[in-house]
Amino acid sequence: MTELIRTCTLGELMIYQLALTIEDGILAFHGFGSPLVQLALHLAKRSHAPNLVLVAGATYAVNPKPVFLTPTSNDFAMSLGSECDLNIEELFDLAASGRMGRMFLSGLQIDRWGNMNVTRLGDAGHLRLKLPGGGGGCNLSSDADHITIWTAAHRSPPDQYGRRRFRLVERCDFVTSVGHRTTDGKPRSELPYRGKGPDCIVTDLGLFDFDATGQARLKAVYPDTSAALVAENTGFDFPVADDLAMVPMPEPDMIELIRRLDPMQIHRRELSHADQIREFEL
Repeated sequence: MTELIRTCTLGELMIYQLALTIEDGILAFHGFGSPLVQLALHLAKRSHAPNLVLVAGATYAVNPKPVFLTPTSNDFAMSLGSECDLNIEELFDLAASGRMGRMFLSGLQIDRWGNMNVTRLGDAGHLRLKLPGGGGGCNLSSDADHITIWTAAHRSPPDQYGRRRFRLVERCDFVTSVGHRTTDGKPRSELPYRGKGPDCIVTDLGLFDFDATGQARLKAVYPDTSAALVAENTGFDFPVADDLAMVPMPEPDMIELIRRLDPMQIHRRELSHADQIREFEL
């Protein structure tokens, strides 16, 4: 089958980029909701990170071996073949004791410092939208060694009045999960957090790392995007790496594994219709 694979979709390419952020030999937790992240962890575990300790979202199963991705992360089938199950207290104890190597987090707003908002839009005096809340993301963003931030909604098309609702914003309306600098400018190094904070942002338009000041820096783009397009869809000015590159492309066997793990293409639900049809030559 692998010799027939000549292209990959944006979703498959994002899964691969997310997987590349995962180191071998660490404990990583993916939380609720995102099929892109679920698949990335299973892809890493079955390829370059065989010694990864994978803790599944919702079920807290340790090193599960599901046959395929189910439509919801809160499904017993996602715990099949697991070595054991944790409870939520044990999960937070692992992070607080410094044993969670990587956590995946996102937000309806993500600022230049890697702060994220899933609590509310608007200020306390003018609430525009109540969001689900962090579900422990604040604690884990403080304690996990490293954070991978992701969003499949970086592209911010203008509305009928030419206004854009940015996902990557100058300032979060509320900080649910912490990044490298507080809203009043205090750096993370002056705060009593165990973890080192976010080290990358994977989006549908590009990849960011964080520079020495803790600011998001554009590191790579996709074959059909550019630094100018990323800037147009971002609510803050950002530095661009001197060696700005094209994202690395997966080998065909990696794409085959993703398709085998997700035969129902559940991950496509996380993408806009326009992004579902983006395709790239390998």
